[in-house]
Amino acid sequence: MNKMKVLVTGANGQLGKAVQERFKEHSLICTDVAELDITNLDDVQKFVGEVMPDVIINCAAYTAVDKAEEDYDKAFAINCIGPQNLAMAANTCKCMLVHISTDYVFGGDLSPDNIYREDDEKDPQTVYGLTKYKGENEIKQFTTRYYIFRTAWLFGDGPNFVRTMLKAGRANDEVRVVKDQFGSPTSAVDLADIIYQALEKKIPMGTYHTTNIGYTTWYDFCKEIYKMAGVTCNVIPVTSEEFVRPAKRPKNSMLDKGKILSEGVIIPTWQDALQRYLEIELKND
Repeated sequence: MNKMKVLVTGANGQLGKAVQERFKEHSLICTDVAELDITNLDDVQKFVGEVMPDVIINCAAYTAVDKAEEDYDKAFAINCIGPQNLAMAANTCKCMLVHISTDYVFGGDLSPDNIYREDDEKDPQTVYGLTKYKGENEIKQFTTRYYIFRTAWLFGDGPNFVRTMLKAGRANDEVRVVKDQFGSPTSAVDLADIIYQALEKKIPMGTYHTTNIGYTTWYDFCKEIYKMAGVTCNVIPVTSEEFVRPAKRPKNSMLDKGKILSEGVIIPTWQDALQRYLEIELKND
């Protein structure tokens, strides 16, 4: 792939850090809210117009799922208005926009025998999911040069389920973890590589599902974390109804990867991703 000028928003987040590492041989312009407020159209147009990137990778998002239930305006601004502004600017400078979306755009109520495909009916059940879905629609309205990559259960260099469970497992004899929610744990490193491959292969523009290969539950994910990390802790399975939170969690977050795999993009299993992640995490303990 020829050297590109890559604008990364949300650069200090888990995915933003992974994207910077994967694209380090390219010319990177890395921003967070202090450098670029994506919710301000004038700022976005001015900034993008000055740097003239070849691609914008939008890793910025309001991901505090529970807090979003009481903070619609902020979630809407970051998850919907921000992508809209970036799409408008990308269209003006004729660059590619890569945007990260989520399984929460779906209803999450399919039986575990089914998986969500890109064009399945959208039925977000939370403020987070609704604002992310609206963000997708704004991108499609204002530019044709885009990739929307829906992901789920992300873990990387920052607060995430793996780190939380490692800490809990070392401090307690037992932990309680939900067993009736299904999805694919996804490495931020692997997602960054999927983005890289998509741009390198110039796959058709559009919307794709991009999680690691394989499906599991939070309960079984936790057990695998402890097994790989050598943590002795009893994992107690509980139902979603026993673990009520302000925002409804999807019971089915399983996304079909057939579309992107058919384009020759290589995606590792979540077990492989977890093993690589833990090797680094445990070394740094």
